[in-house]
Amino acid sequence: MSLLSLSPTLSTLKASLETFITHDCIPAEKLYEEHIAQYSGSDRWQPHAVPPIMDALKSKAQSLGFWNLFLPHELPECVLRANEELNNNNNNRVVPISPRMYLTNREYGILCEVMGRSSLAPEACNCSAPDTGNMEVLLKHGTQSQQLKYLLPLLRGEVRSAFLMTEPDVASSDARNLETRLSKRMDDGGSVRYTLNGKKWWSTGAMDPRCRMALVVTKMDYTHPSNDNNAQQQTQTKTKHGNQTVVIVPMPQTGVRCVRPLTVFGYDDAPHGHAEVWLESVELGMESVVLGEGRGFEISQSRLGPGRIHHCMRAVGLAARCYELMLERTFQRKTFGKFLYEHGSCREIVADSAADIESARLLTLSCAEEIDRLGARGARDKIALIKVVVPELTSRVVDRAVQIFGGAGVCGDFPLARALVGLRTLRIADGPDAVHKQSLALLELKKAKQRMLSRV
Repeated sequence: MSLLSLSPTLSTLKASLETFITHDCIPAEKLYEEHIAQYSGSDRWQPHAVPPIMDALKSKAQSLGFWNLFLPHELPECVLRANEELNNNNNNRVVPISPRMYLTNREYGILCEVMGRSSLAPEACNCSAPDTGNMEVLLKHGTQSQQLKYLLPLLRGEVRSAFLMTEPDVASSDARNLETRLSKRMDDGGSVRYTLNGKKWWSTGAMDPRCRMALVVTKMDYTHPSNDNNAQQQTQTKTKHGNQTVVIVPMPQTGVRCVRPLTVFGYDDAPHGHAEVWLESVELGMESVVLGEGRGFEISQSRLGPGRIHHCMRAVGLAARCYELMLERTFQRKTFGKFLYEHGSCREIVADSAADIESARLLTLSCAEEIDRLGARGARDKIALIKVVVPELTSRVVDRAVQIFGGAGVCGDFPLARALVGLRTLRIADGPDAVHKQSLALLELKKAKQRMLSRV
């Protein structure tokens, strides 16, 4: 079976999605940017800064069956019942939270490439980060109460969310360095309470006026006198990551302070964006802990496998759009008496770019197919491989497109400059290249050693 093969039904859905992206999402990008450009400073993070065109795109995506396509399996019955009750209430809009069909990682990856062609499409289809990763965590690890309170509004697209892991004062690519602390204590009545303290940054979505919850990666602190003396030792001896814990923090929340928005090569990506967040004595209860104390590393890893397929295939789609713009440009501009496409150097750029896009596409879909067969743990080598290779391949394509466009390539008249920024950043997001190269090398060396031993 080809990595690109789809059933007739899914092929029809893909064609419909392509039409939606081409005729609705891409033309809406200009309206989106014009709306945001009206505001400056703190106004860019207020409810009125959210472009109305996004709600229109969401409504159309729902009606066409593009909503929540990332979901890996059926939703819990309690969530479905609660959504039906909301839909039956005349004061609420009807939202079909279950996707038209449940897809494999490979199948969804193919659709991710289509969505990646427009910066608006993932959110329009309720398939954008960090919401998808957070929803997958709540779906897999959340309690019924957590799913009803936090997962359901996200599935309906009524709110946004944030994921807080990276910290400004330590090298966060090694999660053992994290300094944010979740201090546990026992109240006089025997109930468990937690206090969260620390600093985070590159907290995508934390300043979004629609953000209503954040998943925070922290470390357990059992030094309060009310704790069992053995609690800390028992948690830390399970694994080297044993004291990492993920908690849900409602947003906005007392003690959570968004200090400033961060810019990515000058772009603030408002109104969603990225923030530096200070957590100052944030009070939480047991209902805020996801899966249990000391299970944070397990949770973080569970959201990365499929998430990297999404990121990489969207990168392929973005690179493909820039490649097509580059091809069109070569037919429109002349230098030294010839169209650009007639120059040998330009043809070499076209050939190299076509090869890079196809390589990135097939590498990612091969990884997705392996996740479908073996699970994320069984495909760790390919997950690390695509995380390193695909951003580099796709950014090379966009960089060549910028070169063909010349000065026009680095201004805001075309999507090339912002595309190049996004793909360069992808080499740092979810861990820098060096970390994934190390992981890949260790896995390859382990396999080589096993082969050598099998011949003895």
